[in-house]
Amino acid sequence: MHKSGFIAILGRPNVGKSTFFNAIIGDKISIVASKPQTTRNRITGIKNYPDAQLIFLDTPGIHHAKNPLNRAMVHAAQDTIGDADVLLMMVDANAGIGPHDLFLIESLKEVTKPVFLAINKIDCVEKLSLLPLIDQYNKLYDFAGIFPICALKGDGLEDLLGSLKEALPEGPQLFPDDIATDATERFIAAEFIREQILIFTNQEIPYASAVTVDAFKEDEEKNMIRISATINVEKESQKAIMIGKKGAMLKKIGTRARLAMENLFGAKVFLELFVRVRKDWTTSEKMLKEFGLIK
Repeated sequence: MHKSGFIAILGRPNVGKSTFFNAIIGDKISIVASKPQTTRNRITGIKNYPDAQLIFLDTPGIHHAKNPLNRAMVHAAQDTIGDADVLLMMVDANAGIGPHDLFLIESLKEVTKPVFLAINKIDCVEKLSLLPLIDQYNKLYDFAGIFPICALKGDGLEDLLGSLKEALPEGPQLFPDDIATDATERFIAAEFIREQILIFTNQEIPYASAVTVDAFKEDEEKNMIRISATINVEKESQKAIMIGKKGAMLKKIGTRARLAMENLFGAKVFLELFVRVRKDWTTSEKMLKEFGLIK
């Protein structure tokens, strides 16, 4: 008997969904940063077993959205609920039960498919505090199972994966064994650049930035990939910060992104970065579509 199906990872921003996603897939595919709302698009990752294929969907954090960009991110997460066979809600053990968690639980009240709860970052709390927290969540929702985990260290993941596998329907393998994600290399390249923007810039800059890959050319003989990408921002002042004094910031972002790409792609990467002002793109439906953030 072979099982296969889609598992949506849901949760408020910054609970560790992308860290969990990368840990179980075994490759860094989903970007990770300390800032909330890091993930903007739904990303697919595949975990293979001899008798099962678990297809994980890493989603943007569900939160009360105010502008068109954030609404698009929340819609992407909510749409995933309908596409998945099993749902995995993730919360932060160190943060307690917040309004975003309650908002998500309320949105799951009409769901008939199995919903599991992963309480992440258990390394940050006293073990004695976990039982009362588990009890609180048990009273809020009838979860199929509750699992304390530490995605960063891998603690508790095998037990969780075993239960998720059991909950999946019978079905054939949907992706080949050697595929870890259905995300394109162009998409991953853009995400790695955006990750460094999140790490190195502050205030509104990360959230006012969108990366587009203009060219992606592979030279198999030289084992090299040439990538040209544009960082789109909303204001001239943001462009100046992104470039930095004598181009220092842009160089730092490009160098770190290039190294991450080389590690994943297994090839030498030549990366060329540009910065362009696209005024008020976060509130423009046309530009959100152009950047692939809404359909």
